[in-house]
Amino acid sequence: MLGAFLAGLFTIGAAILMPGGENRTGAFSPAREDPSAVPAAPGGGAQNVPASRQPLPPGGAIRGEGTPPRLAIVVDDCGYDPTRDAEWLKFPEKITLSVIPFGPSSRRLAQSAHERGFGVLINVPMEPEGSVSDRTEGFRLRRGMRGEEMETLLGRMIEENPWATGASNHMGSAFTADLESMTTFVSLLKGKGLFLLDSMTTSRSVAVRAALQAGIPVARRDVFLDADMAPEEMRVQWKKTIAIAKEKGTAVLLCQGREDSLRTMLDLVPDLEAEGVRAVTLTELLSPVRSL
Repeated sequence: MLGAFLAGLFTIGAAILMPGGENRTGAFSPAREDPSAVPAAPGGGAQNVPASRQPLPPGGAIRGEGTPPRLAIVVDDCGYDPTRDAEWLKFPEKITLSVIPFGPSSRRLAQSAHERGFGVLINVPMEPEGSVSDRTEGFRLRRGMRGEEMETLLGRMIEENPWATGASNHMGSAFTADLESMTTFVSLLKGKGLFLLDSMTTSRSVAVRAALQAGIPVARRDVFLDADMAPEEMRVQWKKTIAIAKEKGTAVLLCQGREDSLRTMLDLVPDLEAEGVRAVTLTELLSPVRSL
């Protein structure tokens, strides 16, 4: 069944996974490895919760004839600001929350998002290029890590967040560029029935390649809304996202879970109805769509 899923992606969904160039917004714009997203303080521990997962059904990010363009909005770096995280749960359209493990609100946020009908990802901390200090230093996936160690760490993250249907990378410009490390990681995701979102923190990422070789569902973000962008620039990037969704049928927008991002997104999201674009979770974007 998973083979049929990937066959569909290679045949008619490749533009989603492997767009021309590094992205469709022009010059490559990596999602920043922003230590301010996670306060620099000791992290919490995982809680034991049994997790049960099934692989996604066969299909792909395929738009049936007569269905509207679809947009998956992924909110990054959640789980470490309970007040701000709670505000995202009030978002008026479907979104996917990418939750960093072991934060003060990580578990509660993931469960609440799932109950709200939002998508949930594990925002897996990964080794960046250079030195970046934040709360995730003690549980990052690193190059050269043994498979058993990686499996144990990922298992703890899943125990805390059994509502996640996929994983994305928090930072990871070094890790996602290392094929051996990514091959091990995606094989673990496959065993857990999780898909992968490549946040594209580096143009050298081999995440999509490794995922496709392993035979797991995978997506790559199309546009990144940096919280430090001026509102005018955010609107420009938003319009590009809408244009991609209309042209290709689907688009993935990644934004940071900061307060500035929330305010701007609340201003922009009413455009969706006027543009005829449907907000969906990332899981829904990667699932087959039937014609109306």
